[in-house]
Amino acid sequence: MPVRRKSILLFRGNFNLRRNRRARRRMDREPEQAERLAKAMAARGLCSRREADGYIANGWVYVDGERAEVPYLRVGPEQVITLDPAATGAQTGKVTVLLNKPVGYVSGQPEKGYRPAVELVTPENRFSGDAAPLRFEWAHLKGLAPAGRLDIDSHGLLVFTQDGRVARRLVGGTGEVDKEYLVRVEGEITEAKLGLLRFGLELDGRQLRPAEVELQHPGLLHFVLREGRKRQIRRMCAAVGLTVTGLKRVRIGGVRLENLPEGQWRYLAPGENF
Repeated sequence: MPVRRKSILLFRGNFNLRRNRRARRRMDREPEQAERLAKAMAARGLCSRREADGYIANGWVYVDGERAEVPYLRVGPEQVITLDPAATGAQTGKVTVLLNKPVGYVSGQPEKGYRPAVELVTPENRFSGDAAPLRFEWAHLKGLAPAGRLDIDSHGLLVFTQDGRVARRLVGGTGEVDKEYLVRVEGEITEAKLGLLRFGLELDGRQLRPAEVELQHPGLLHFVLREGRKRQIRRMCAAVGLTVTGLKRVRIGGVRLENLPEGQWRYLAPGENF
């Protein structure tokens, strides 16, 4: 190797080593409540952790006005995180899809003998009444992931998104976004049972958050939940002696299922938000 090239490589290696040592010293001085930059970005709703890693690598992230140079940088709650306009532009191009999932499809990874609901997001299945000014592109399926679950034997509103901010808001567990369901049940419905469903049940040893539960028609309950435990409504009903025979999700936050036909999908419209 020529002497000049070898010297340049040694200089770069020493520079990176010194930079990494400085970063590690900064990490050692951080307060206990400091957390990794990518985790902090996701917690503040700026993007997902995966997106954060990419933004940091591209040099699109600033902490207190200084570009973040290393992915393991830790930040405290008082520090300001900002994004380069290039990152904002990348987020703007990401889509969110609303699907009326039929019974028999799984929300996430395919299971033996069952199909994933994302297979229904095709040009042929797009709702003719979709008002979003977007032309379908196959690139819209890249990285499209479910933001939350809907059981295989349930139907109704299911969200898929490429946007980590949307996913974080819907599955972050903060309780800020409520979900509305119509639930058909068998068994005697009493005020005492309704009271327990509203507040008084535990699942897996943890107290459930208060829920809104009303008798809408004989055998039909209206639920509004602010959390999403696995098969929560079915397990809640079983705990008070009721059997769920049908479950449909009709709203997530400010977005309603409305007249979207079963098995069809549409884009999240401009101005719509959860």
